[in-house]
Amino acid sequence: MNQKLKENILESLSAVLPITITVLVVSVFLVPMEIGTFAMFLMGAVMLIIGMGFFQLGAEMSMTPLGEGMGIQLSKSKKIGILAFSVFVIGAVITIAEPDLQVLADQMPAIPSNLLIWTVAIGVGICLMIAVLRILFKINLSLLLMVLYAIVILLSFLTPNDFVPVAFDSGGATTGPITVPFILALGVGLASVRSDKNASDDSFGLVAISSIGPILAVLLLGIFFQPTDAAYTPTEFLDVSTTQDVMREFMLELPHFAKEVFISMLPIAVLFFIFQLISRRYHHRQYIRMIVGLIYTYIGLVLFLTGVSIGFAPVGSLLGGELAASKFKWLLIPIGMLIGYFIVKAEPAIQVLNHQVENVTGGSISAASMNLCLSFGVAVSVGLAMMRSITGVSIYWIIIPGYLIALLLSRFVPKIFIGIAFDSGGVASGPMTSTFLLPLCIGVSESLGGNIMADAFGVVALVALTPLIAIQIMGLVYKWREGQSDQTDALTIEELNEIEEWEDAEEDA
Repeated sequence: MNQKLKENILESLSAVLPITITVLVVSVFLVPMEIGTFAMFLMGAVMLIIGMGFFQLGAEMSMTPLGEGMGIQLSKSKKIGILAFSVFVIGAVITIAEPDLQVLADQMPAIPSNLLIWTVAIGVGICLMIAVLRILFKINLSLLLMVLYAIVILLSFLTPNDFVPVAFDSGGATTGPITVPFILALGVGLASVRSDKNASDDSFGLVAISSIGPILAVLLLGIFFQPTDAAYTPTEFLDVSTTQDVMREFMLELPHFAKEVFISMLPIAVLFFIFQLISRRYHHRQYIRMIVGLIYTYIGLVLFLTGVSIGFAPVGSLLGGELAASKFKWLLIPIGMLIGYFIVKAEPAIQVLNHQVENVTGGSISAASMNLCLSFGVAVSVGLAMMRSITGVSIYWIIIPGYLIALLLSRFVPKIFIGIAFDSGGVASGPMTSTFLLPLCIGVSESLGGNIMADAFGVVALVALTPLIAIQIMGLVYKWREGQSDQTDALTIEELNEIEEWEDAEEDA
């Protein structure tokens, strides 16, 4: 276990180091930072690295087996009504437990946090229920996504403009470090009971459909709820001058995040104990291992969220504001793309998804190729988000064509890539996006006097969009290579047949 933790921490180091170096270079050449602010950023990076290591190990030990076990157990139920209600409750509970959603809700100036969280939880519960029934009844994922996104686009035209970016952001923020390992494993568990050839393809797609629920729910909220004109509270820059001050600030904030994550994970722990009490699925040793895994997950999330909220969020806001106010504001687009390329690897749930894809596909879709594809996709999305923050271009001009392209591609790629692509969109937009990229865009919008609700919010949505296209393009390349391989094999067989015929003719002669 110690060796596995060490491997995870080294993997986290390789993920967080590039973004740390990028910020260092920008701070030296373009946006000078006070030593205290940069020291806070470095301390945050250290906590991120250790937190991600603990989280990945904890998720592997607890969240994944729990999700798979519940998926298998639910699929054996003969009563569809009880199954559907159970899945709805599970979806709502794990959404309320998602700290990533709390981060987004706290930054929302016009909607009460509790109202947003409960609205999103109901949306996820309903859509997770639809996603599970899709697997059981073998409904085509591409067709279902087309129907749901058609409803989303229709509702977006009926919703006030300020609500649209918030709605799409909530879809990405919901699928964070708590929900993703659980929902991914739930899908694998549900599909594993089926013995047909499409079972592995259908094990993906739950995250994709679940992330549509919050979008629909918040769009409906926007139609019926009149938002207040509450002002955005800017990120505070803590006054630190020594390394002791830096450590003190983190230690002062640590209990707050420890309490927040405890409240978030409590429903998951209760769900686990109730499930074990009813099903007796896990033997004693495995049961103890999963409890230890939940503790590791808790420690990892506390360290991760403390590091990213206290160390990264202020720096993101500072970089955005200072660059936007300077004569180099258009450099925000390439700098944003560079940050986007590296930041996706630091999302804790990304590695969980990539390793699961590699396992389910037997290595034919590698974690390395997934990482590369997602990095390019998120780089493009952050570049578009920076462009929006500078120019004030409506999110409609990007979101609607983007989803139309993604849905069109879904008609041509292998089935398994559809589920992986739409799952990866939700997974890519995690706490790093909410606590670093969102403040970055808010800093730009504030500095240029833009509308924060319309211009800054939407970055989470864009980060959730581009992987849909990038992974499906990878699917097309994969399909083309398979076709080329088959064609080569066919030519080889034809050549062999010709040789055999020639040899037979020689023998007859």
